[in-house]
Amino acid sequence: MERFRISPGARVGRVRLAVSNLEESLAFYERVIGFRVVERQGLRVALGAHGSDRELLELQEMPTLRPLASPRLGLYHFAVLLPTRAALGSFADHLARLGVRSGSADHLVSEAFYLVDPDGLTIEVYADRDRSEWRYRGDEVLMAVDPLDMAGLIAESAGTKWEGLPAGTTVGHMHFYVGEMAAGRAFYDRGLGLDVMSRLGDAALFLAAGGYHHHVGINTWARGSSIAAAGDPRLLEWELVVPEEGDVEEVSRSLEEGGHVVDRSEGKVRFRDPWGIMVSLVAERA
Repeated sequence: MERFRISPGARVGRVRLAVSNLEESLAFYERVIGFRVVERQGLRVALGAHGSDRELLELQEMPTLRPLASPRLGLYHFAVLLPTRAALGSFADHLARLGVRSGSADHLVSEAFYLVDPDGLTIEVYADRDRSEWRYRGDEVLMAVDPLDMAGLIAESAGTKWEGLPAGTTVGHMHFYVGEMAAGRAFYDRGLGLDVMSRLGDAALFLAAGGYHHHVGINTWARGSSIAAAGDPRLLEWELVVPEEGDVEEVSRSLEEGGHVVDRSEGKVRFRDPWGIMVSLVAERA
């Protein structure tokens, strides 16, 4: 029997986070990352890129939460994808001018910065290299963690001032701490139907639709940690967007055949991975 594969047009949609202090988080995501407020209702704020009304990130304040002191199984980071290398160069210059501490890496397929929000949650901001520049070993795309050419990246911006996340910005991928690699692969590969695109030994796996380097990364670097719980700042939910309603049904059927529970209540299709990460399955065209 042929294995189910998700539509090549699948992508990551909106990300929802639980935060301990909305004003502190909002200041960080607006000033440092460059989001703009799309909508605000009470303790909830929806954020997006400039020049677009599409919601990319939702922050929900839960005042009883306390910032993370150690990793939890669940979110490792979510990744904001900029449309051009020049935009990433402007962002790099922006971080330098703010004096914000960040990590950085050249992943061969992309160049990236890593920042930590007030609750200890990590955000990647990156730009892809053109697919014609990606290199492969067999069916797997080569990825690395090499030093970033910071001077070359900033020069790429040609002095263009950073004015927030530009139109065309999306959420490019999600990366999770999982407790066990085999169960993670069973869910994301055989259940969701994502293709394995790269791996880092037995500790990390990168999966995607449509030949992308990864829409989902999973790793066991926090193995033995507890699962993110009600008292933790955490990922509440992320959207997996597929082209058509028929794709929603196909993914749901594949998950159920693999023994996973699919919740169709409240007019939505949701399911959880083995570590409680909530995924909402959404059709681009209803």
